[in-house]
Amino acid sequence: MNIVLWVVAGALAAAFFAGGLAQLLMSKERYRAIGATQHWVDDFGRGHIKAIGTIKVIGAIGLIVPPLIGTLPVLSPIAACGLMLFMAGAATTRFRRNEWGMMAGDIAYLLAFAFLAWGRFSLAPFAG
Repeated sequence: MNIVLWVVAGALAAAFFAGGLAQLLMSKERYRAIGATQHWVDDFGRGHIKAIGTIKVIGAIGLIVPPLIGTLPVLSPIAACGLMLFMAGAATTRFRRNEWGMMAGDIAYLLAFAFLAWGRFSLAPFAG
């Protein structure tokens, strides 16, 4: 189970780090042009988009770095819980925009973070 949780954490962290970095480095218009899945930015200002990108990057780092360096590994499942809440907000935005198919993807991410948090709190917690 430990290996499965590391793989899930690594995949989620890579996706969220890359997405957050894109939000931080690209203009709103350029980020929106990535595809139809990014049209949610129409509902937010530039500052909000940068804040969202920052949350994604910090959350991704929180999933991996604390247990990797052996300092406060409990921060990893806490980061997963935070990213679950973050994805609940994303799903709410999709709901408001009637983007049902894309909302399903947000819920899938939410469930993956829930699995990761449950796994690290209960199934295979980090020692220490």
